[in-house]
Amino acid sequence: MKIGVIGIGGVGGYFGGKLASLIEKDNTHNIHFIARNEHLRAIQKNGLIIDTDEKVFTCHPDTASDQFDDLPQLDFCLICVKSYDLDNVLIQLKPKVNKNTMILPLLNGVDIYTRVKSVLNECVVFPSCVYVGTHIEKPGTITQRGGNGIIHFGKDPDNDFINPEIFTLFDESGIKYNWTDNPYTEIWSKFLFIASYGMVTAFSNKTIGEVVDTPQLVLYVKNIMKEIHEIAVRKNIQLPETILEDSFMKWKKFPYDTKTSFQRDFEKKDKPDERDIFGGTIIRMGKEFGISVKTTEEVYGFINA
Repeated sequence: MKIGVIGIGGVGGYFGGKLASLIEKDNTHNIHFIARNEHLRAIQKNGLIIDTDEKVFTCHPDTASDQFDDLPQLDFCLICVKSYDLDNVLIQLKPKVNKNTMILPLLNGVDIYTRVKSVLNECVVFPSCVYVGTHIEKPGTITQRGGNGIIHFGKDPDNDFINPEIFTLFDESGIKYNWTDNPYTEIWSKFLFIASYGMVTAFSNKTIGEVVDTPQLVLYVKNIMKEIHEIAVRKNIQLPETILEDSFMKWKKFPYDTKTSFQRDFEKKDKPDERDIFGGTIIRMGKEFGISVKTTEEVYGFINA
C-alpha cells in the first residue's frame, strides 16, 4: 500500500510518524511525507523525531518532499494541513489519487468532508476528527502531550469502498481509532470543544488551565458552546444530552499549561490562522438559521481587532 501524509505538523507528524516507524519494518508498504521549509530539511537529514507521552522514537519515510510530483499514485492519504491551506493542497493532490484512493482528512472544522469531496469527488473520503495535543517542538521534532490520540472516522456517505488493510496498519502501528456509523456526532462534539476553547485562549492569551481558573473566560467558553450546540440541533446532528458539560470538561485531558493549536497559530502575527473556520463558520451558520451568536461575535471581534 502506498501511503501519503500531507502536512507533517503536529497531527500529521504524530500519526505519520507512527505509520512510518511500522513501515520501516514492512517493505510491503511505503510512506511519503509532504512537508515544508526547515522542518522538511530536518526530516530529510535526520528523520522525524516523535516525542510522545509513551516514548521517543525516530522514523524515516520513503519520501520527504515539498513537491507533490514526487508522490506516487496513492492508495491511502492522510490530509493534515490547516484549513486555510486545504483548497490549494487538494488541487495539487488530485493527480495522485483515483477512485479507490482512501482519504482521511484530519482537519478542524465541520464542513471538511464537503470541501474535500468537491475537488476529489471520485475518491473515498472518510468524515473524521481526532483529539491529540501535538505540535512542532523544533524543526524535525514533533511533541505530543495530552489528548487521547483517537481518530474517529466512518464510511464515505457516497462511496462504500474500503480496504480493511488500513485497520491492520493502525492496529500494528499503535494508532487508536474508532470506526463509527455516525462520525458527525464526533466531528461536531470536537468542534464544540476546539472552537470555544481555541478562540477564548487566543484572545485572552491564557492556557487552557488558566482559562478554566478565570470565571469570565469560563462564561465565554460555555456561551460559545451553547451557540454551536443550537446550530447543531437545527442541523439535526445527533449529540448526547450531556454534550455541553462533557465538552467543557474535556480540558481535564490536557495539561494545565496547554496552549490550543489555534492559540499557537494566532500568536504568529505574520502567518495565517484558522479564525474563520471557527468564528467565521459559527457566525455564518448563525445567520443561516436565524440563531443569535452574540458571544462568538464578541470574541471574534476581539480576535480581529
